[in-house]
Amino acid sequence: MSKIDYRHQTVIVTGASSGLGAEFARRLARRGADLVLVARRADRLENLAAELTRAHGVTVTTIARDLGAPDAGRTLRAELESRGIHATGLVNNAGFGTHDAFTDEDPDRLQNMLALNISALVDLSRAYVEPLSAADTGILVNVASLLGHQPIPYMSVYAATKAFVLSFTEALWEETRGTGLRVLAVNPGAMQTEFFDVAGSQSADFGTTRATPEQVVTIALDTLDRRSAPPSVITNGRSLTVLGRLLSRRHMVRFMGWLARRSQPQLAGTR
Repeated sequence: MSKIDYRHQTVIVTGASSGLGAEFARRLARRGADLVLVARRADRLENLAAELTRAHGVTVTTIARDLGAPDAGRTLRAELESRGIHATGLVNNAGFGTHDAFTDEDPDRLQNMLALNISALVDLSRAYVEPLSAADTGILVNVASLLGHQPIPYMSVYAATKAFVLSFTEALWEETRGTGLRVLAVNPGAMQTEFFDVAGSQSADFGTTRATPEQVVTIALDTLDRRSAPPSVITNGRSLTVLGRLLSRRHMVRFMGWLARRSQPQLAGTR
């Protein structure tokens, strides 16, 4: 496959109001793509849309919506196509995490996390996999996480959702080989974004250096441009996955629990 030409493409970016999603939007607009930006915060979306239109002359549509609702993907596609907007790319970035002992987690918040991190991502992917496959250079980018490569005590549900995203996306990569669709699971380590504010932690980076959104998106888009792109890419913190191959599952999960308690003093007494 050749380098992607985004100048005649329309790419949906979810979770686009800040952080990694906003950076995907900026970089894709710089490459000439029209965009559909989806997130809950309408004011941030409108500000970003104005910035990108002014800087790059692209068309930017904003959709203020909570994607945790049922049938999020099918509903979004129907709405966009009723307005004459036919996407050729999708970046599933929307998601959030929490950082606490499982017994202290709020059940409603856990359900919201599962709905957004898994259900919405699958529904959006299913809604668009056929038109994206039919496009000559369609892209489907699902944002997983370095934490999806091993069990993470005190972030047990979040890490499990990202393990799902990684497994699902790599399987879809194989299923769609030979079509016009490029599928990629992006696995960032700790990043300099609002994620830690939402998760309730400022130090749960598990000893890895925090990357900037610019660094993560650069690696993601460069990987998509490769002639034989892999199904997934780790953007930073690769040492954790190397360690996971050296240790038994028992020792790895004990080690990750120790790191979590070390970074979060309030968990020190938790077994």
